[in-house]
Parts: sequence; structure tokens; C-alpha cells
Amino acid sequence: MDLNNLPDRDKELKRYNEHNNDVNNAGYQQFVMPIVDAVAKQFTSNHQGLDFGAGPGPVVAKLLHDKQYDFVLYDPFFYDYPHLLTKTYDYIVACEVIEHFHNPYKEFVLLKNLLKPNGKLFCMTSIYNQDINFSTWYYKNDPTHVFIYQQETIFYIREHFGFKDVEILNNMIIFST
Repeated sequence: MDLNNLPDRDKELKRYNEHNNDVNNAGYQQFVMPIVDAVAKQFTSNHQGLDFGAGPGPVVAKLLHDKQYDFVLYDPFFYDYPHLLTKTYDYIVACEVIEHFHNPYKEFVLLKNLLKPNGKLFCMTSIYNQDINFSTWYYKNDPTHVFIYQQETIFYIREHFGFKDVEILNNMIIFST
């Protein structure tokens, strides 16, 4: 999105508060289950994780906590604990977050630096491709979705920020350090 059109902090917060992210909602839990399953498959409860951009209803964190995972929450609006951004983590989850980055360069530098060696960054976002009619695509209509990703964007991030590998599994992206 053009920098002049970015929503200000108040507009963003208002929009985020409109989301119905009830951690006990079975449909919402099912929606985030690919990330929860991927974390559980690749890490144990002995590993330290960060939910980056946890939002008002941190369902991923709830589901991982239910599995006894050591997981902390950071969100500039709802869990603003900047000291968490001075530590490193085995894995980071950014579920429906990266499309909100006003400065993706700054955010990906931060996320990469927060990962320990052999760490993973699990992202979930809708990825645009040529088969999607952009004019009718619902995902771009959220005014807080200010950066849209394509497969080429994901590969650029892998190369530019020095991730060892990346996997794209539908709308889940896994970057490896």
C-alpha cells in the first residue's frame, strides 16, 4: 500500500477490535490448526516460542499452551512487551500478521534476528497468484492488509534476509534459519 494510505494506529486498533477472534471458537481453531500442527510436528514443549502479532484472540497460543508448549505473546496493540523482542526463540508464529506490516523490511529483519540457529518462522497469510481476480479478492479489502505477498515475494524474503529455506504450503509459509 502507498505509504500515504497506511491506516494510523487508532484506525488499525479499531479494525482489530472488530475481529471475532474468540479463542474457543471451533472454526477459528480449525483455521489456525495448520500452524499448530506444524509447530507440534517440528518442535517439542521444551522449545521456546513467540506468537508475534498475537492479536486480541491468540488462538494459536491457546492451542499450543493446551499442549504444554512454552510460548510467549507479543503484539504492539494487545501484548506490548518489548522486552520479549530482546530474546531469541526456537520458533516464531506470525498467523495472519505479515500482511499488516507497514515496514516489511524492518519486521523481517527483526523476526530473523529473533530466531535461534535452526529456528523456524511460521507465517500464515493469503498469497496472491495470477489465478485470483484481484478486483474481487476479499483479502485486499481489509484496510489493515497493507502488504500483499506472492510466491515470488516469499522467495525474495528467503534470499534477501538470509533464511536457509522456505516452504509454501497453501497459505502457510515456513522460513528456516
